Amino acid sequence: MSAKSVLNLTSLKEQVYHYLRDQMQKGKIKPGSVIKMESTCQKLGISKTPLRDALIQLEMEGFVTILPRQGVYVNRLELQDIKEYYQVIGALENKALLEASGKMGKPDIKRMEKLTLEMRSALKRDNFDLYYKKNLKFHDVFLQLCGNKILKKTVDMLKKRLYDFPRLKSYVKEWEESSIEEHLYLIGFLFEGKFKEAARYIRDVHWSFEVQEKYIKRYYFHDEEKQKIRD
Repeated sequence: MSAKSVLNLTSLKEQVYHYLRDQMQKGKIKPGSVIKMESTCQKLGISKTPLRDALIQLEMEGFVTILPRQGVYVNRLELQDIKEYYQVIGALENKALLEASGKMGKPDIKRMEKLTLEMRSALKRDNFDLYYKKNLKFHDVFLQLCGNKILKKTVDMLKKRLYDFPRLKSYVKEWEESSIEEHLYLIGFLFEGKFKEAARYIRDVHWSFEVQEKYIKRYYFHDEEKQKIRD
């Protein structure tokens, strides 16, 4: 290769994938843009094979659409997409919580409570990155306990699509505060052993598009709303 590779040769496809995801998260690869194979290969100093393999993975995760002989289109996240993601995640986490019910003990529930309080502490310090990490760990408690690796992998992939592209620096504080209260309400069900009620709550409230829609629009489409006001 004429250009010096900026990537380690080990697991090249994975490194190309993570490079592209990092560029997406930072907003350097924007929704609606086109990824050009030739120029990307030259920039990274690689052949087309690892790039193509990384793009196939990104297409499977919903981040791009590969158009034969046209290029690779970076998908926008539309409101209907978000609605469908919420419906699927809600259904899967409902199932996960029911499956985890026979394995979940008080130490697990106390861990969820501790993570929720840590989320509240992070939010008070305006540390959204820490809040986000604690939030994922909260859900991972029962996602791990459910014992279904494919279910968890699917949920993780959908959450990446919702939250990581691009990762917005701003956030809707009222939404995060509401989410914390929902976590505490859910924990109350779990401490009482009401797993069916908890599972319904996580599907019909926590992951309800209709319940969360006002926050979703403020977070994902804030710039569009500001443009409407200016117009």
